[in-house]
Formats: sequence, C-alpha cells, structure tokens
Amino acid sequence: MHLSGSITALATPFTASGAPDFDAWQRLLDAQLEGGSSGVVVAGSTGEAATLSDDEYTALLRAAVARVGGRIPVLAGTGLSGTAKTIAQTRLARDHGANAALVVTPPYVRPTPDGLVAHYTAVAEQGGLPVVLYNVPGRTGCDMQPETVARLCRHPNIVGLKEARGDEARWQALYPLAGRDFVLLSGDDPTFVRALLGGAAGVISVASNVVPRAFARLCALVRAGEADAARALDARLAGLYDFLGCEPNPIPVKALLARQGIGHGLRLPLLPLSAAHEGEAAAMAALVERIESELK
Repeated sequence: MHLSGSITALATPFTASGAPDFDAWQRLLDAQLEGGSSGVVVAGSTGEAATLSDDEYTALLRAAVARVGGRIPVLAGTGLSGTAKTIAQTRLARDHGANAALVVTPPYVRPTPDGLVAHYTAVAEQGGLPVVLYNVPGRTGCDMQPETVARLCRHPNIVGLKEARGDEARWQALYPLAGRDFVLLSGDDPTFVRALLGGAAGVISVASNVVPRAFARLCALVRAGEADAARALDARLAGLYDFLGCEPNPIPVKALLARQGIGHGLRLPLLPLSAAHEGEAAAMAALVERIESELK
C-alpha cells in the first residue's frame, strides 16, 4: 500500500437526534469516490472520534470499507493516550477491514522522544496494521520532532507521517526522510500545495470533505509538474481555508456539509457554527459549489 494524493479526513454526519447518519455517510463516501479522492480517514479528529462509542466506531468503519474498500485505502484513527488502548483500537480497526491506522501522538500525556519511539514501535509491532504517524501539537500538546520521526521511519510497519505543522523549517527537516517505504503527508490544508511541491506525497485534508474534486486536481497538477496551475487553483481556495479555521474543526466544515444535506450538527462539547459566521458560510458554500462544478 502506497499512500498519496488527496486523502479526506471524513467528518461524521449525525441525524437530528444525534445518532450517526449512515445514509449521509454513504453519500459522503460516494462523493469522495466521484471526486477522485485517493483515500479516506474514518474516525479521526475531524470525525469527532472522541465522542463515538465502540459500536459506532466499528459500524462507521465497516460501512466505509464496504462502500469504498478495494478501490481506495481506508485509514482508521486509532491513536489514544495510552499505548495498550491504542494497540487495542488498532486491532479493532484491523478486524473491521481498515487498511492502515492513523495514530496521533498520545493526547495530553506529552511523552519524551524515547517514549514516543517506544509507543509507536509497540503499536506498529502489535496492532496488526501499517501505521501512519500523526503530529498535530495544537491538539495534543505533543510536538514530535523530525529527529524522532527519523528514528521511527526505519520501522517496516511505519509507512508514513501526517504532519499538521505548516512551517517551512519543519518541512525542510522532514523532506529527506521520505522514500519508497515512508511517505510524507501534509495535514495543513493552507500549506499543503507547498508541501507537495517540496516532496510530500499527498495530504490528509479537512477541506476535501467539501471540495474533493479540487483537491484531487491540485494533487494531479503537482504530479504533472504544473506548479503555476496548482498555485492558481490553490489561491482560489484561500477563503475556504480561512473559513475552515474560524472555529475549531470540524465545526465549519460540518456547517458546509449540512448545507449540502449531509448531517445535522455536532456532539458536545462542540456546538454548531455561531451565527456570526453564517454569512461567511453561505459565501463559502457558493464558492465550493462553483469550483466543484467547474471541475466536473
């Protein structure tokens, strides 16, 4: 399995009563296939994984594997604060058909670099799935340094890194680690085109929930060496990137999905988009529709 291109960190749609909306889930998965996405992540932070029961987690994963499995990879978010729990969650994902595990640095715990190496090595060796490391210090309180990634990328069952920091110095330190058996994936939509141009293999994106065609096209343009065209399309999405950061993820993207008839709201402690941003949401919904329609 080689991960590349536009991989969508799926939002989890809920019904008006707050249960997972499996009809909307199927339509969201279909939209990703039709839009050209190269993979999907089930139950990451964008999917409100922390609010899902074990039964909901497995039902969502099984439905995704049944719908898109065999055509594009299905990654499962399995990272938890404890190593034993992360291994158990990774085995659960394996048993329900996931192709790989997206494993965030242990939230809240703030392990040392040696602790991170021991944690990820244990998950890679005992979890039963290929592991994609995930660094998002703004959410976890733990910033995995490139030196730590360099120690982990040699493990045969650690196949990639999702790096959510967008600063160029971080990426310059990471680019040399990429190779045939270890890929770099951007986790920062506003800077992912720059990362691709520098040598990243793809992106794990929030925005591609609503603009899958645009993100697939951006990745294709970079692969084709059409950097100027990629930058031009990326610039058209700048307002969308700004909007998706106006409140904590996935609040803004779920507001846009709801306007497409996919899902109703979020689970506490997250609240729906505040009224102050509704005008911007309407403008972004129109932009999304226009760009996606142009790329059909």
